[in-house]
Amino acid sequence: MGRLAGRVALVTGASRGIGRAIAKRFAAEGAEVICVARTQGALEELDDEIADAAQNAASGSHGKAVLVPLDLRRFDDIDQMAAALYQRFGRLDILVGNAGDIGGGLAPVGHVDQKHFQAAFDINVTANYRLIRALDPLLRTSDSGRAMFVTSSVAHRNQPFWGVYAAGKAALESLVLTWAAEVERITKLRVNLVNPGPVATRMRAIAFPGEDQDKLPQPEDITDTFVALAEPGCERHGEIVSVR
Repeated sequence: MGRLAGRVALVTGASRGIGRAIAKRFAAEGAEVICVARTQGALEELDDEIADAAQNAASGSHGKAVLVPLDLRRFDDIDQMAAALYQRFGRLDILVGNAGDIGGGLAPVGHVDQKHFQAAFDINVTANYRLIRALDPLLRTSDSGRAMFVTSSVAHRNQPFWGVYAAGKAALESLVLTWAAEVERITKLRVNLVNPGPVATRMRAIAFPGEDQDKLPQPEDITDTFVALAEPGCERHGEIVSVR
């Protein structure tokens, strides 16, 4: 049996990069994975890969994917998704808030376009707040709800040109750690943040166009941390967990 056998997990930003790797790994560990992303075609490719892996698995413990094409900036649709999940599953065991946005690129704070500023905060902060608000009741219904959100060390470095992304991640950390403190003594829910460090992703390539991504960890290399935090037996709570 996989480490997440029988669990219901939701992963945002599941169509590529870290989110895609997490979704595939969770399914390999036996979870039914609700894969949320904007791109229908990429989600369908992910579904094919998960289905092929299930057919080739030595046992019947491999999980499956449920595809949810959704733009997280359409905030009311998050509430509708939560209602649909309640009707279908009655609970949610695992939430991974992975989707992120660097707001149109890196720039001095005084040069950032309002549209790009708003886009970054919509994805990095507001969408995650709406996920927490909509899915907290479903996670509490689980016998061992687990939630984790992807952050970055840039939130603490005051690094030039990263101001908007860093501010969003700092806000996310404050939001998530406050939620963790609120639920700690009254629920079985465990809430953490994960700092994956440098990983070969499309977002990383945009931010560092001259970097050799072959020398970086691949998304598949960092999924162990997410599985460990998602397991029913995990007791870590209210932490920023660094992969390395």
